Amino acid sequence: MLQKAIPLSERVQSISVSSTARVAAQAEKLRRAGHDVVDFSVGEPDFPTPDNIKQAAVRALEENFTRYTAMPGVQELREAVCQRHRLDFGTSYEVPECVVSVGGKHAIFNTVQVLVNEGDEVLVPVPYWVTYYDVVSYSGGRPVLVETSEQEGFALTAAQIERAITPKTRLLIVNSPCNPSGGVVDREEFAKIAHLAKKHGFWLMTDECYCRFLYDSEPYSVASEPGMKDHVVVAGSLSKTYAMTGWRIGFTLAPADVCAAIIKLQSHSTSNPTSISQKAAIEALVGDQSSVELMLGEYRRRRQYVVERLRAMPGVKCAEPRGAFYAYPNIHAALGRNGIHTPMQFAEKLLEKRHVAVVPGEAFGTGQHVRISYATSMENLRKGLSRIEQFLSEMAG
Repeated sequence: MLQKAIPLSERVQSISVSSTARVAAQAEKLRRAGHDVVDFSVGEPDFPTPDNIKQAAVRALEENFTRYTAMPGVQELREAVCQRHRLDFGTSYEVPECVVSVGGKHAIFNTVQVLVNEGDEVLVPVPYWVTYYDVVSYSGGRPVLVETSEQEGFALTAAQIERAITPKTRLLIVNSPCNPSGGVVDREEFAKIAHLAKKHGFWLMTDECYCRFLYDSEPYSVASEPGMKDHVVVAGSLSKTYAMTGWRIGFTLAPADVCAAIIKLQSHSTSNPTSISQKAAIEALVGDQSSVELMLGEYRRRRQYVVERLRAMPGVKCAEPRGAFYAYPNIHAALGRNGIHTPMQFAEKLLEKRHVAVVPGEAFGTGQHVRISYATSMENLRKGLSRIEQFLSEMAG
């Protein structure tokens, strides 16, 4: 007699597998089957981790720095995070206001878990990074989606936020530059948004994963605004800035009591970040920064090429990304043919027929777009965009 399966927890059933991870897995399956797949789905720099950072990790191994460390990261790394943020943005964080985590996603997860109660509302601008919605849902909070304007480059405004505020608003998550759209919140507008948080008594979490990759403005952190530290939490990462995705080092900058709560939570989940990665991260933050500008210059060149190619395709519109390394083309005019009516169907058929992986807009809260990462070689961009153009031509035919 078969026994009835014991059900999983309701909270884990309230979330889904990351859409970007799912698309990447499908692409890898085709690749293992021998197909030439162009993968535009994963937001991962194609540059190697700079040599000075790798050598710091080698030294850590040679010195047997392989044991447990302090839960929130070693003192030297926390100091380096605070120093780098101060040099880049003019903030004034100290070590008790810093926690090092296992990647930026971990920093976001920790922050939401310690700030959001059951039934709290969390404002999430659309399009949003896939993880925000599920992390908020997992915490028991309710994501409240705030629409931005494609015509304005998906740049969030204070007016859009103000219309969504209720007495239950607990947290606002802002990602600028934005994954998936490349939208950027201008400094003046960001300051207005921060003042709304202070006025209405809710938290503002600024996800600064792409903060150094801006094309037409200077890097900025809303945490540098006078009087805002008590209402702002910074979620940061070394993954994109220093091409360190696999090293898994992120950080949180926040008031000391918030950091103490995060340390308590982290002590029962991952404990400390990897010891060797911490030594590499110190070198990344205090060492030579020239690799960042080199990567930004290459991303700028790729951005121009990708946007020009997409805008030349029939049925495609594309707002110009002002930061990060994603294009978010609107394919609405190309839909409605050959049984393809949604971005999800478009992405599935594109991968099946032309072996190009993109992420459908449904993953980010929109129904007319796909996301294309241009953190890949020009060769791949040329090949993949030509395949997309051919696919669109076949749809039109």
